[in-house]
Amino acid sequence: MLTRSIPNWEISDSEATPEADFLNRRELCKTIAAGSILTAGSLPLIGAGAASATTPEARSSRLYPAKRNEAYKLDRKVTSEKIATTYNNFYEFGSHKNIWKAAQKLQTRPWTVIIDGMVEKEQKVDIDTLLRSMPLEERLYRHRCVEAWAIAVPWTGFSMKSLLDYARPIAGAKYVVMETFNDKKIAPGQRQIWYPWPYREAITIEEAANELSMIGTGAYGKVMPKQNGAPLRLVVPWKYGFKQIKSIVRFTFTDKRPKSFWEQIQPREYGFWANVNPKVDHPRWSQATEKLLGTGKRVPTQLYNGYAEQVAGLYIEIQKKEKIFF
Repeated sequence: MLTRSIPNWEISDSEATPEADFLNRRELCKTIAAGSILTAGSLPLIGAGAASATTPEARSSRLYPAKRNEAYKLDRKVTSEKIATTYNNFYEFGSHKNIWKAAQKLQTRPWTVIIDGMVEKEQKVDIDTLLRSMPLEERLYRHRCVEAWAIAVPWTGFSMKSLLDYARPIAGAKYVVMETFNDKKIAPGQRQIWYPWPYREAITIEEAANELSMIGTGAYGKVMPKQNGAPLRLVVPWKYGFKQIKSIVRFTFTDKRPKSFWEQIQPREYGFWANVNPKVDHPRWSQATEKLLGTGKRVPTQLYNGYAEQVAGLYIEIQKKEKIFF
């Protein structure tokens, strides 16, 4: 029989404080969906609605909302969906926070994902085929930016362990390198030649196999918004946000640790590990506290963003070897 210790960040159902509007919307979505099924046989589909109902994006939307995994809860309220989907970093579309409109140019279909490197068999897979192959679920996670702001999001996706099982890396593979799309026609940020495009990030195989690691495909009970990293993004809640690459097109398995996007630009400020640590300041600001978007509050930053119980063991030997705690 499996047993599970209660993480120090988990709270009881009676104490949980999910956002009321979000929960009400979920129930409304279910009611609307049920009504649509009942009336589909009697109401004809016409105009744009008929065309959109058959698009890959529309078919993908039927996967949401996914069932929530109650093992992953929060000690704070879910951030307003409006805030979480309009205050974003996505340097492909600009260096400011108001990139959500520009990001709508991103075309998420067709979308092919390449799995290569140290795997049993290299492959290319269509995004919708991949989604049908994965067990989608919803998890409530903290999200902490290196810039010291924080949100709490109901992410939908699948565990990265499921991706490892699908990719079948061979013995000796130590890292998973992820790469985003590269299209200067739609992404003005990628025309800036001083950045090392395309955006690349990497985590270790052990980090990828950790129970918290997730490939995000949706948020707030719906398909992932483009500005948040559609159709696939990395979600590793104990790391700073710049580590969590968006709009992934390639997973490469390797035995050599790469230099990721921000590490190439400024390694003193953005290291490979990027673990949230209130005692290790950014060279230009303190990381001791964080600003909760939408509340005006600053609260103490927690080690590993509050997930130390689940991930601290990953870094015991690394800290001894590399003498780092970040």
